[in-house]
Amino acid sequence: MPGSGPGMTNMARRSKPGRQTGDLPTQRALRAGELVRHAVSEIFARGDVHDPVLEGHLITVPEVRMSPDLRMATIYVMPLGGKDTEAVLAALDRNKKFLRGEIAHRVNLKFAPDIRFILDERFDEAERIDKLLRTPAVRRDLEEENDK
Repeated sequence: MPGSGPGMTNMARRSKPGRQTGDLPTQRALRAGELVRHAVSEIFARGDVHDPVLEGHLITVPEVRMSPDLRMATIYVMPLGGKDTEAVLAALDRNKKFLRGEIAHRVNLKFAPDIRFILDERFDEAERIDKLLRTPAVRRDLEEENDK
């Protein structure tokens, strides 16, 4: 059997030990995501996208997650004040081709990543947790624990 004798190595590619699909993103993916985030933020700040819906909103880009092969960028967005989220997402989808081209010009990657926009709901979640922490029952429990 070829490759199985003494001193012979198996040439099959193996994944790195401990590296599984559910792990954290690589440093390369994080760096590329941050470059894309800066490029998209700059595009929105300069008003380069000529769409009536987008021109009437300030859009925050808190995070961009890249796929491990850097071919897909998931861009998390939130219109300032959280208003008209559906209209803003629809406008971003309409202008996806233009935005992808602008990203390709501004970020030096081997391939221009496909992009998709997702509403960032972390602000809503943080507000929900804050409200929970301010309820009388939780406040009472926290005071009891501090008295110990």
